Amino acid sequence: MDFDFTPYFSRYEEILKGLDKIFVKVKEEYSQEVKCAEGCCDCCYALFDLHLVEALYLNHHFKQLTTEKRNKILIEADKADRKIHKIKRMAFKMQKGGASEEEIFAEVGKQKVKCPLLNEENKCELYAYRPATCRVYGIPLNIYGKAHSCSLSGFEGGKQYPTVHMEKIYQSLFLLSQEIVQNLNTKYTALHTVLVPVSMALLTEYDANYLGIIRSKDKHLESETEKKITPGVWTLGEQEEK
Repeated sequence: MDFDFTPYFSRYEEILKGLDKIFVKVKEEYSQEVKCAEGCCDCCYALFDLHLVEALYLNHHFKQLTTEKRNKILIEADKADRKIHKIKRMAFKMQKGGASEEEIFAEVGKQKVKCPLLNEENKCELYAYRPATCRVYGIPLNIYGKAHSCSLSGFEGGKQYPTVHMEKIYQSLFLLSQEIVQNLNTKYTALHTVLVPVSMALLTEYDANYLGIIRSKDKHLESETEKKITPGVWTLGEQEEK
């Protein structure tokens, strides 16, 4: 595929660097509250999804690993993906049953799924390239108006602390993903709205077929397929039972 993601990856890395600086600052100011240390992997069992630019970036660096490591990770990714699928079906059924958004998030938040990149030594195989969410786990977060912090941290409820407003980070990732799609010449014009877990980002082959790259001979089909989205995932603001 001719499309060069490098410029977008560079801009994504600038976002990550900013988050790293925030984490270091908070950890320095609240050293007793931030419990993150080598060997701690509580965040590696948390459920979260990736925007397109994050998924492409992680997948790119995953491909740089040895074949042996990739095959081992893919086995774990398949296990994780199956478990995540069951959890999302549970959430969908709760929604259909009239459960509130808060109740659904609370129940999903109880679920733990081991990240396929976590090895036997409790270390991340792609730590230097880990997603944005991984980089701020352990310090206070505000996610769409609700406060969150690592259960192992020393941050106390009711007190004020420096907080990362994740919706601003999500918006930056969304816009960068949208820009990729706008310049990709793809028939999947809503591809930037697709969110996937780490497991799916590793299992997916982000080739021209998946990305819906339009070749000259396919242009006559564009109007018929421009709204198609790769099945099997959720899009922002839309949840379907699979």
